[in-house]
Amino acid sequence: MRHLKRTAKLGRAPEHRNAMLANLVCSLIKHKRVTTTLAKAKAARSVAEKMVTLGKKGTIHSRRVLFKEIAPAFKERNGGYTRIIKMNQRNGDAATRAILEWVDFTSAAPETTEAAPAEEAKTAEVNPSETKPESK
Repeated sequence: MRHLKRTAKLGRAPEHRNAMLANLVCSLIKHKRVTTTLAKAKAARSVAEKMVTLGKKGTIHSRRVLFKEIAPAFKERNGGYTRIIKMNQRNGDAATRAILEWVDFTSAAPETTEAAPAEEAKTAEVNPSETKPESK
């Protein structure tokens, strides 16, 4: 019986589909958030969650296969490591876009330490009236 054996074909050959999903999951691990189509996000979700489950085992093999940062963060969670946020449609082909991200992901806002030197540079500028040569 084929119960629960559904696979999203995504209009690709099996090798191409597997490579695309692997690249999508690698990008998710690297950048913590990926924007893609809804169908690809749903297909990549299962691959990403299986990778986290594999990484949580902590064996030597799973550490070689996966990573050390994301799996320990989900040690207390029993599944549901990713979320899909639906976005508007793409202009070219009206495909529904989505954001695939980790559940505990927080968007990185610019830090005040980086913004402070830029503000200081603006205030340190010389007054324009001082730079003009005086005409007689």
